[in-house]
Amino acid sequence: MIGVVGGGQLARMLVQAAAQRDVPIAVQTTDAADPAAGLASRLVAADPRDVAGTRELVVGCDGITFENEWVNIDALLPLEQQGVRFQPSLAALSPLVDKLSQRQLLDELAIPSPPWCPLSLISPAQPALPQGWTFPVMAKASRGGYDGKGTVVLRDIDGLAQLLRAVPADDWLLESWVDYELELALVVSRDQRGRIRHFPLVQTHQHQQVCDWVLAPAPVDPSVAALAYNVEASLMTKLGYVGVLALEFFYGPAGLQVNEIAPRTHNSGHYSIEACTSSQFDQQLCIAAGLPVPDPELKSRGALMVNLLGLDPERHPPLDQRLEALQAMSGLHLHWYGKSPETPGRKLGHVTLLLEGDTLLKRRDEAESALAAIRRIWPLESESQD
Repeated sequence: MIGVVGGGQLARMLVQAAAQRDVPIAVQTTDAADPAAGLASRLVAADPRDVAGTRELVVGCDGITFENEWVNIDALLPLEQQGVRFQPSLAALSPLVDKLSQRQLLDELAIPSPPWCPLSLISPAQPALPQGWTFPVMAKASRGGYDGKGTVVLRDIDGLAQLLRAVPADDWLLESWVDYELELALVVSRDQRGRIRHFPLVQTHQHQQVCDWVLAPAPVDPSVAALAYNVEASLMTKLGYVGVLALEFFYGPAGLQVNEIAPRTHNSGHYSIEACTSSQFDQQLCIAAGLPVPDPELKSRGALMVNLLGLDPERHPPLDQRLEALQAMSGLHLHWYGKSPETPGRKLGHVTLLLEGDTLLKRRDEAESALAAIRRIWPLESESQD
């Protein structure tokens, strides 16, 4: 049995991958209605950050893995010292749970990333940007941010001053604005023997700082994909990281730059469930369970994944009607996370379409046509809502 700290949609898809290999999964999550809870072989009803709950979770489990990086490393260390096998290990995870330490690590390894500085270096009395910087700039919380939460675009000195008054400066960083042509992402796994396997580099597109769609493989020169792989392989090897890890990149005039590090399975890899011989969740499962890890090869020429975000029920057709329309689309694979209720902006599911065009242009046209059809059924909200 494998234990999973966390019970959201990433844990749910891991449980589903485990069912294909007859591996039972225990889940630690707060609510029995969480996406993974109902599918798990055993449920520990506790907050994923509650070490007492994790202590209960590990009983009878051969290994423990994480749904996300929001973990208390110090609180878990005694369990690891007692022989609990966390994958990734706490030592490998430690510099990745905080964006400040992530940036320091990237600098140490000379891995290109946007210029940054801790917000604590900015004087509240006389706020000013670092020398050579210009507005706008991006402010990011060092912990807990996702899907646009924990980020603020600062457009002038007044915005910077307001942020300094509103947040603890030690927990935030500033990042210079990046002019990019594409946003890219790469999911990679590394097993206990140090062997690294990777999925195709993909293009991602954001809507209001939330992933809208993913196109695999990315429409870039093979040299860009090779560089992205080398960056990620170097990072994982340096950390002795065992598990699945994703990097998000900016690609543009400044070349390839790391935007975010996600020490887990990632939204940009969901297409792999249908499109690859081994999904990102299957990779995570095999590594955590100590099973042979297969190579994740594309089974089609490409894939499009589109996120389904909650809509305002007063402005859009009923949920059941939208789901039925999606299920009627030929070749479309629907993944529904079982979340309730539908609230605007909430990640409720995703759909994947395998692309068969034999050229990049044909696959792009195929993806654009499918995306337009999906968005006629399931549009994006025009304004961000909590």
